[in-house]
Amino acid sequence: MAEQDVHLDGLDGRLLTMLAGEPRIGVLELSRRLGVARGTVQARLDKLIARGAVRGFGPDVSPSAIGFGVMSFVTLEISQRYGHTAVTGHLAEIPEVLEAHTITGSGDLMCRIVARSNADLQRVIDHILAYEGIVRASTIIALAEQIPYRTMPLVRAASGT
Repeated sequence: MAEQDVHLDGLDGRLLTMLAGEPRIGVLELSRRLGVARGTVQARLDKLIARGAVRGFGPDVSPSAIGFGVMSFVTLEISQRYGHTAVTGHLAEIPEVLEAHTITGSGDLMCRIVARSNADLQRVIDHILAYEGIVRASTIIALAEQIPYRTMPLVRAASGT
């Protein structure tokens, strides 16, 4: 979605905070707890979804809890002949690639990948490098998660809640 000049107000912030804490809460219960009409909550939620602020309501799955205890970050240099689209198409087919971002600096793409073990990490990296559009990879293994991926402090700061 294109970048927009979008601001969250206090109601948006409280709504998102409640949803983050209780993802299965219903709109009616949200309206009761927020002290606003059900239609207001539904309209706000629809707007947040439409502009991409809320990306989903699925479970937040921990890779390590399902057997993928090794996490790493891989910087890829790609052949400009192939381009980002073709390479990211290849990466999207690899389940262990959790995310990929175009970056500035010495590399072209930064990926977060997971594996079951160090030996399995080698297999995943080999699979990534099997695509001829990828010239080089530099891998950093994460030892321990200090701050998990989070957005709620940002929501609170942006909404003043």
